[in-house]
Amino acid sequence: MKITKDEVAHVAHLARLEFDVEETEKFTSQLNDILLYMEKLNEADTTGMEPMTHAIAQKNAFREDAVLPSLPIREALSNAPDPKGEFFRVPKVIE
Repeated sequence: MKITKDEVAHVAHLARLEFDVEETEKFTSQLNDILLYMEKLNEADTTGMEPMTHAIAQKNAFREDAVLPSLPIREALSNAPDPKGEFFRVPKVIE
């Protein structure tokens, strides 16, 4: 047994949690299983392995910024309901 019922009750008290006897036994069993599994993982040979922050390699999903020509003003305003010159006309929002 890696952890006792008293230790679980103590940690629950520190976290301001209240468990009945059945819940304390359940959490003791579950935490014991977790700690035993961690002990088993510590037995694995990890020499030559670099530490990881994520289980899956992550890469930047953004593309490089590239300067491209923009739409001509006439084409950009072609679907505007009420353009004014070279600008979009929008309803007034400030009185």
